Amino acid sequence: MKKYLIPTLAASFLLSSVGSILAAPAQPQKIKSVEFIGMDAPKTDDEKNNLMYSKASVEVTYVNGSKKTLPLSYETLFRPGDVINGNTAGITMNANGQIMTKADGTPYTSTAPDMNSLMKVPGLPENTYYLISHYESMPKNQNGLENPGTMSLSTVKMDPETGELTVVDIKPIDFSSVHGIWKPCAGLLTPWNTHLGSEETDPDARAHEANPKTSSVTKYMQNYYNDPTIVGNPYYYGHVPEVTVNANGDTSVVKHYSMGRMAFERVKVMPDNRTVIYGIDSNPGGLFMYVADKEKDLSAGTLYAAKWIQTGTDNGGSANLEWIKLGHATDAEIQKMADTLKFSDIFDVTDDAVKGQAEGYTPVKTPANGKKVEWLKVKPGMEKAAAFLETHRYAAYVGATVEFNKMEGLDFNEKDNKAYVAISYQENTMLAEPTAPADDIQLPKISAGGVYEISFKPNRKTNDGGKIDSHYVPVSMAGLVMGEDLVTPDQDGNTANVDKIANPDNIVYSQEMRTLFIAEDSDHHENNYTWAYNVDTKKLSRILSVPGGGESTGLQMVENLDGHTYLMNSSQNPGYVGYIAGLPSLDVDNK
Repeated sequence: MKKYLIPTLAASFLLSSVGSILAAPAQPQKIKSVEFIGMDAPKTDDEKNNLMYSKASVEVTYVNGSKKTLPLSYETLFRPGDVINGNTAGITMNANGQIMTKADGTPYTSTAPDMNSLMKVPGLPENTYYLISHYESMPKNQNGLENPGTMSLSTVKMDPETGELTVVDIKPIDFSSVHGIWKPCAGLLTPWNTHLGSEETDPDARAHEANPKTSSVTKYMQNYYNDPTIVGNPYYYGHVPEVTVNANGDTSVVKHYSMGRMAFERVKVMPDNRTVIYGIDSNPGGLFMYVADKEKDLSAGTLYAAKWIQTGTDNGGSANLEWIKLGHATDAEIQKMADTLKFSDIFDVTDDAVKGQAEGYTPVKTPANGKKVEWLKVKPGMEKAAAFLETHRYAAYVGATVEFNKMEGLDFNEKDNKAYVAISYQENTMLAEPTAPADDIQLPKISAGGVYEISFKPNRKTNDGGKIDSHYVPVSMAGLVMGEDLVTPDQDGNTANVDKIANPDNIVYSQEMRTLFIAEDSDHHENNYTWAYNVDTKKLSRILSVPGGGESTGLQMVENLDGHTYLMNSSQNPGYVGYIAGLPSLDVDNK
């Protein structure tokens, strides 16, 4: 018997839980399809400002033609600051393993939960699991310094009959071996049962070198190491961390320097266990591909950047994708470079266009340098350092497209060989910019953004004829589900159509339900929502509403955990409260 459980994380930090179980049919039948029936936008002040809730439902169709409609609801597991088995949820540690506290001894507690990985680890007791959760940001300390980011490891018990989850223990994960972690954003559970996270902060190494004693990375590291003499190193941050969990709850962490250094959002491991696709949460940003040397081992591989060859402007636009090889590296060799190099070892740079043109520099516009054009020249022998420590600058330098505006979550539909990627805002560098150094993307403005569909082909070649050793090479991209800007705000203050998505952030795809789940981080909707989009019927259904001010985020699809399926969904900073919570299971027999 398979039970569809759709829990969701909410507000500042509450863990996904499962609601009441609905009775299954007396005579189990195989399920033909699952259709989400959406709910209205919030109407009352309580719904708009105080509740994270669902009034949606699901219609299950069986192969014999019978149907059953099952309501969804929302429940809470825990909130940041809750004490679970003597430990506090949402706290962070310094490099010495000490809880970061205020002067009065109370711990700093995050209100910004993000990604979750609910995982089954061999050796755990039956119906016991681990859950890794990101907290994207922490409040600054009382001296105005940024506190280190954090991930937590929770022990979760499941009621095997109902599927209800209960958190029985929680602790922060130690990142001291990799210089701490800075603003972990989205992530995923790998096919080999580790957690791949992200660092959404990649400090500008050029700006740091100009003022090393007062830069943000120096202040961060001084706080993390509790050492006011430290001078920070920007090349330690902006990487993909991987967390391995043992049955006894011990964790080990690495940062994958060979995957490049950028403001990562969510990477997606493809079915070959070697190819990884990722967009970057920057304005502007690029689309990248990493092909590991070995399966289930991201410590060495080849990094590529995409070039957008535009083919249309309708419904968000469309393009063919070419790929430019940036280089091959191992984590160890790039980490060694990170330990020793500074920006001026890698690039000559000028902001003087006349000098740049006269002396053969290349103009680029990236998230660094205040998004202003800078003129670069790679120093002899520094191409690999540029590719893996200054990835966005180098990608633009060699002609890749660095013009996407906040490319967010990404997931893969294996049956159709399609991927889906969210672009939160279609504006700024995605519009025509005649005076920019490059202008590959020239699309109409859609401030509400949208979700794009990516198509794949195997064993393609780079733009210079080199073979790409992967069966999962993106070859085209087109708008799929787009938001709609309003000319004037509606009566509730929405500046984007409330019955369409706005500023999509996290997305995950259910292979079994043929449904793409889309979570919003919008300033165009007064309340953010989570949506269900059926890729066959093209039906879009609102299934969850977040309190005003809150972001819907942290999606994870767990298709079958000992007979239950979960959709994890966090929310950051709604109003003043923070928690992780859940939509309940749909208990539906399926032989």
